[in-house]
Amino acid sequence: MSAAAPTGLGWLAIVRIGLVQACLGAVVMLATTVLNRLMVVEYALLAAIPAGLVAWHYAVQLSRPLWGHGSDQGRRRTPWIIGGIATLAVAAVLASQATLMLAAQPVLGAVLAVLAYTLIGVGVGAGGTSALALLASGVAPQRRAAAAAVTWIMMVAGIVISAITVGELLKPFSPGRLLTVASGLAVVVIAIAALATYRLERADFVFTETAKDGPPPDFRAALEEIWRERAARRFTVFIFVSMIAFSMQDLILEPFAGLVFGMSPGESTQLGGQHQGGILIGMIAAGIGGSAFAGRLPSDLRIWIVSGCLGSALALVGLAAAAIAGPGWPLGLNVFVLGLCNGVFAVAAIGAMMGLAGAGEKTREGVRMGVWGAAQAIAFGLGGLTGALGVDVARRVQAHDGGAFQLIFAIEAALFVIAAALALRATRSVSPRRPQLKPDSEVFA
Repeated sequence: MSAAAPTGLGWLAIVRIGLVQACLGAVVMLATTVLNRLMVVEYALLAAIPAGLVAWHYAVQLSRPLWGHGSDQGRRRTPWIIGGIATLAVAAVLASQATLMLAAQPVLGAVLAVLAYTLIGVGVGAGGTSALALLASGVAPQRRAAAAAVTWIMMVAGIVISAITVGELLKPFSPGRLLTVASGLAVVVIAIAALATYRLERADFVFTETAKDGPPPDFRAALEEIWRERAARRFTVFIFVSMIAFSMQDLILEPFAGLVFGMSPGESTQLGGQHQGGILIGMIAAGIGGSAFAGRLPSDLRIWIVSGCLGSALALVGLAAAAIAGPGWPLGLNVFVLGLCNGVFAVAAIGAMMGLAGAGEKTREGVRMGVWGAAQAIAFGLGGLTGALGVDVARRVQAHDGGAFQLIFAIEAALFVIAAALALRATRSVSPRRPQLKPDSEVFA
């Protein structure tokens, strides 16, 4: 055996996990942006309907800690990943069919939509939590922040590529074209995920954190251990508030583009791609800045998190102005800047999360990533639903589309300012335990 220090999962394996994240992002993009826009604009449904469906799929993800705990009990996480991706892909096709049925057959369409979004939540929860747990448990401590940034950058790249490609393929829009595109996307992501995870875990693979003394605690004991830690509690609250702010515009951005700026479905989908492109570049910029990719402690990432939150708030103030200014406003640039600041904040927060993932005395990465994933899911569901319901109510009260969107963007900006303040406490003097890798945990170094 080589005397060199083990490196755990190598960069090739990290990129392969990133491909799984890209597949997740590509399919979720279809459900949360394209189908949302079609329900609100083309089929004239209340924005609360797609918002409620998306919120439901996030509610289903409250099971993330259970998925993570389950994968902690075994030796392999890839079956959970593949099963999650396959479930998600099939659910996206069902959701597309349900969207087309909602106008003509509302009851049957609603039943199918609820089923589809339930399966979307199951797929994201099982596949996403297991992928991140594999990343955290198999990567050397000094690589964790870099690995997190690489995989999340790839996830955003998957969203961008999917948004641009789907936007082009939907021109001109027709129900048949939507089903064809959704089915093709499902086949592609299942194939990519299967290839990416093929033999990713060797038969003798041992998770880094299963080297802790004794067997993993039961689920309740694991949750109690996490909640007793002040750093973990503060970080959970920060994740919750910041993700509400992050997600409030998700379900209203494309309807905003259609109702206020008169954009077509393809154009508004591409606008969403510009936002995700900005997130991608922001993540890269934050990584190259040194903090995330150097694998430092979460406290060293504070400036990046706070700067990203405050920059996002300023960009949302710009969108609030755009809601009144109308078509003359440089909407694409504004949305890109919002994505850029979102990316800076996100990659720094992910770096901090990965640093805390192995901090428990007994708990494993699976359940910890599940807890933070559940907090994120609740926040995303509440954020998206609040944004959409807020727009519906404000449009009725004000009888002015622009004013309604302006109010919601302003509230979202204020939440980002609050998140910045919380980040100062959540990342203060955190020093997660950094266990050593065992030699037999080296895989694809």
